[in-house]
Amino acid sequence: MRPVGVLCALPQEFAVLIDNLEGQETSERAGMRFHTGTLDGHAVVLAQAGMGKVNASIAATLLIERFEARAMVFSGVAGGLDPELSIGDVVIAEHVVQHDTGWHDAEGFNAYQAGHLPFFNPVEDHGHRADAAIMARSRGALADLALAPLSRAAGGEERPPLIHFARVLTGDQFVNSEAVRDRLFRQFGGAAVEMEGGAMAQACIAFGVPWLVIRALSDLAGHESHFDFARFADEVSRASALIVRRLLPVL
Repeated sequence: MRPVGVLCALPQEFAVLIDNLEGQETSERAGMRFHTGTLDGHAVVLAQAGMGKVNASIAATLLIERFEARAMVFSGVAGGLDPELSIGDVVIAEHVVQHDTGWHDAEGFNAYQAGHLPFFNPVEDHGHRADAAIMARSRGALADLALAPLSRAAGGEERPPLIHFARVLTGDQFVNSEAVRDRLFRQFGGAAVEMEGGAMAQACIAFGVPWLVIRALSDLAGHESHFDFARFADEVSRASALIVRRLLPVL
């Protein structure tokens, strides 16, 4: 069977998955290293794409064209936008939006679908929706999954982390501002913000390949996000990796 392609951006995210990969074979292309093998008996190809939308698009294209991935997953961490969410919660994207594409005019920045403008190749959609059948199967596979509480050192609270199905925003900036976090939440209704998922989804849609974006919250996208990320990324990455492994049978 054709493999599932699994992408991560950062070493902390990638380490949890590569440590459990069996029968590993490695190849390199475009400055990236691709690891084929099995996770829990399922054929996969893992790659650490690096940060940002261009890297995610390159890696996704290679996984689809070179390794014939039948589905794509991005696993990793993100900043929380929804004030109801907590560090350690996991957001699975029902819908992804690239919040930093559009045009500027006298009134400011106007967000629009990547690759389109209203006066050149206009389109009604903004963002991309995940495959409905895969989302339904994912909800079923995760219905009884209880995530372990984070340690106190990683910002753990009394309650275990929760899994949410919601909108995820993608942009080529690390959000380290409470004002920007509040604006993104108000404007787009995103639960989380990251730097790769929307671009991977765009590439997958071009090839007709289904996709999933799974993000554990390492910070709350505020003015101390860079400190939170450094402290919490290692531990919260385990939650997104666990969910990837749980969902492989339904992809």
